[in-house]
Amino acid sequence: MLGVGSSVQIFSILTIVVHLLGIVNAAHAVMNVRSSRGAVAWSISLLTIPWLAIPLYWILGRNRFYGYAEALQAAYIEHNAQAKEAYQEILECKAELPPEFSPLQELADSLTTIPFTTGNFAELLVNGKETFTAMLTAIQNATDYILIQTYTLDDDQIGNEFCKALIHKSMQGVRVYLLYDGIGTRGLARSYLRSLRQSGVRVNTFKSTKGRGNRWQINFRNHRKILIVDGAIGFVGGLNIADEYLGYKPPLSPWRDTHVRVQGTSVKCLQGSFLGDWFWATRKLPQVQWNVDPKPEFDQVALVLPTGPADQVPACTLFFVNAINQAKQRLWIASPYFVPDDSIATALKLAAIRGVDVRILLPNRPDHYMVYFCAFSYYMEMQTAGVRIYRYQPGFMHQKVILIDDAIAGVGTVNLDNRSFQLNFEVTLFVIHQAFVEAVEAMLQDDLQLCYLVTPSDYQQQSLWLKLVARIARLFAPIL
Repeated sequence: MLGVGSSVQIFSILTIVVHLLGIVNAAHAVMNVRSSRGAVAWSISLLTIPWLAIPLYWILGRNRFYGYAEALQAAYIEHNAQAKEAYQEILECKAELPPEFSPLQELADSLTTIPFTTGNFAELLVNGKETFTAMLTAIQNATDYILIQTYTLDDDQIGNEFCKALIHKSMQGVRVYLLYDGIGTRGLARSYLRSLRQSGVRVNTFKSTKGRGNRWQINFRNHRKILIVDGAIGFVGGLNIADEYLGYKPPLSPWRDTHVRVQGTSVKCLQGSFLGDWFWATRKLPQVQWNVDPKPEFDQVALVLPTGPADQVPACTLFFVNAINQAKQRLWIASPYFVPDDSIATALKLAAIRGVDVRILLPNRPDHYMVYFCAFSYYMEMQTAGVRIYRYQPGFMHQKVILIDDAIAGVGTVNLDNRSFQLNFEVTLFVIHQAFVEAVEAMLQDDLQLCYLVTPSDYQQQSLWLKLVARIARLFAPIL
């Protein structure tokens, strides 16, 4: 048994070691954390309370996802001929945008492998019933393969409908590939997955901790929701596969969400996003169809923008800031969360100051209280600049939609928060086409009829306690 003197000596040595580790990690934070505010916060914490801050920094301090880019490079080398053929096929449909969109096109060319393309047809799917009906119909009509990716998958009523549909197609000889996020679907029953695998469905988890040295890489999520059927029909948007997206789970019901059904060139681009994630999870690539078969009715220009923490530059932030700066008359954004970083917040305020009609649609009911309270802390600065914030009243609004002037509309998985811009793998479909833009405008007009406009008094009249909670929540904005 150690004596008192020995215990004190060991504790002193341990304390010195921990503080030295704190200094080393503080230096790492200063050199690697993207924002100066985040670097200062982490370095101060690591120097003053290293016992607590070091494990938190190892888990929450990472903003770069390691190994993914290298996996994609390995996939390209291993399947070089197929990759070149697919790329050339899609590149033949590259669109030349009007001069007013040249800054956006140049940025897209720099940030993405596949730029804006012609030969697309996208249609809105509003809410769960319409979306799931369209998805299940597409699955039932599959003849070759199905690629399906989701963040959340529940073994509830709609989850079991999808399970039965996928099993049925697999038993018919259709190749089925299911990829889900390991954290978003952590409560899924093993029996659910076992029944899929036993029927021949290839099921895999997107694990952020794969690879040596990545065991602490747990603050990242794959938030993409994609369905590809036979390489001909694609789906992307805000809906995961769970009953709550049908409004079956109060108190958040009725649930408000938006998805998109797409045909044409963009399906191949969505397919490429899925295959990159699948290769990360399995180090294998399924055989898929890459031929682009343009049809006269596929007359929309579109861009599939997959973004994530493995990007060399913060592609999601850069593209959205550029898109916001493109707005001349109108900028409407619907998002379940509002925790913008400094660059997005500044771009929104500048747009309003130069006379753009900037509207942010948010839910009035919270599903995550920290994020909900954090939004209050932005009220005054946004309203002072002229940004109008609306709260959707009937239920929880989960859609991720952006409308810019009468020119371009986007639907995807990106929330207006730091997690989506920095920590999550996301994907958004942007469409340049009058009919699609008008459909999005009409949809958002209907949503606005069910919103109330937030006024300065909505914040000023709140209790000191709520204001304090809102400001404290904002301190955690980089990880919310």
